[in-house]
Amino acid sequence: MTKERTLATSRILPFSPKEIYGAFASADLLSTWWGPEGFSNTFEIFEFTVGGRWKFVMHGPDGKSYLNESRFEELEPEAKVVIRHDCPPYFRLTIRLRPTSNGTHLTWEQVFDDAETAQAVKQLVGAANEQNIDRLTRVLSESC
Repeated sequence: MTKERTLATSRILPFSPKEIYGAFASADLLSTWWGPEGFSNTFEIFEFTVGGRWKFVMHGPDGKSYLNESRFEELEPEAKVVIRHDCPPYFRLTIRLRPTSNGTHLTWEQVFDDAETAQAVKQLVGAANEQNIDRLTRVLSESC
């Protein structure tokens, strides 16, 4: 049943696991790339520790603002970040980082609380996740 609730993507990025993990650990850096194209962020709370809260507003290109509340469930430096999204749509996001000869194999897996939500947002979220990784890649290219 988990398969019906899961949206996943993966990519090889030309950066070390340390650099990618650092892009999650730094509020200043994360706020510049988090979200789909055209979005910006205002972080209210950012506690990058296990059990820490992350509360922020995403500002869309349409002028709307979207409140997000999450918490960090697992943090393994240079290896894994697990985020629980505590407002609709409810999901757990797991980012895994595995070193490769030419960078890092990043996997991005969202498991929604129910299959209906996952299927309803599949098209939108799938494209948004790819854009999110594109933005991460751009930010790291500029800062490295």
